[in-house]
Amino acid sequence: QVQLVESGGGLVQPGGSLRLSCAASGSIFSINVMGWYRQAPGKQRELVALINSGGSTNYADSVKGRFTISRDNAKNTVYLEMNSLKPEDTAVYYCNVVTRVGYKYWGQGTQVTVSS
Repeated sequence: QVQLVESGGGLVQPGGSLRLSCAASGSIFSINVMGWYRQAPGKQRELVALINSGGSTNYADSVKGRFTISRDNAKNTVYLEMNSLKPEDTAVYYCNVVTRVGYKYWGQGTQVTVSS
């Protein structure tokens, strides 16, 4: 089992920045891929960014150049640095990890609201 605790969401004006964090505990030795997804009201959950154990990253087209995903393996934490935020980035952001045998775990979600 892997437990995930997210932090860093909030209200920010358009053009602003936020940094999300997700700390993993439990069977952390089994974690392979860490990532962030988001779900806006009335929409399906969508991929934002992924990072694997080797540091390779993948981003949704809508966030490329604005968001940066990183991980600190010593702290078992994944981060999402979000810059140049837009109102359409408003959503609940969920941390996700996938273990080496394919099990998936989700965080509780953190609200990000971009509004003036």
